[in-house]
Amino acid sequence: AAAAAPFSLREVLDAFRSCVTEEREVLMEPYLCGWRGLIRFLQRLGAVFSFISQDAAAKVALLELHCERQRPRSLQALLQLELAAGRAALRAQRDSASRTLLRLHRALRWLQLFLQGLLSGEPRTSALCARAYDASLAAHHPWLIRKAAAVAFCALPPREAFLQSMNAGPPEEAEAVLAEALPYIADVYGITQELLAEHELLDLP
Repeated sequence: AAAAAPFSLREVLDAFRSCVTEEREVLMEPYLCGWRGLIRFLQRLGAVFSFISQDAAAKVALLELHCERQRPRSLQALLQLELAAGRAALRAQRDSASRTLLRLHRALRWLQLFLQGLLSGEPRTSALCARAYDASLAAHHPWLIRKAAAVAFCALPPREAFLQSMNAGPPEEAEAVLAEALPYIADVYGITQELLAEHELLDLP
């Protein structure tokens, strides 16, 4: 489903902007919509990011399935429903909503750091991507994937190509939309980090 529509950075901005309520809840539908947009962005970049985009697409589909079954309004409600069954049952369930959310949460951190790097003006996207990966996903991937990622990042297109792939107009306009979107993405990440830490879910196997 994520590949069915063209990527639009403005749609990602709108989704994450509408994610957080005044009560600091993260609403499920805008969260998933924002992720669908980010997956389309990764897919536009080709096979280099397939090891992340395919995994993220599978995790989003799994969260959608949980939402269809339980109809939670927010991430907070989804976790509460699952925690009600007990922590032992949660840890034994490999496709739990909590575990799935944690994996997406880690990937969102990588995307946040990488997109922030694009705004820094650094032309070497390979270096930006590697630094973002090392600060987020690398610690959770086995050696073989880390090595494959390091090789793949070397083939990344230059910064201008990334900005053009965002489908937000000229590079300077894409930069402006990206700068507007990043604080909303960071806010969703921060709230989710606190939520997972509060329930001691940051180390789910």
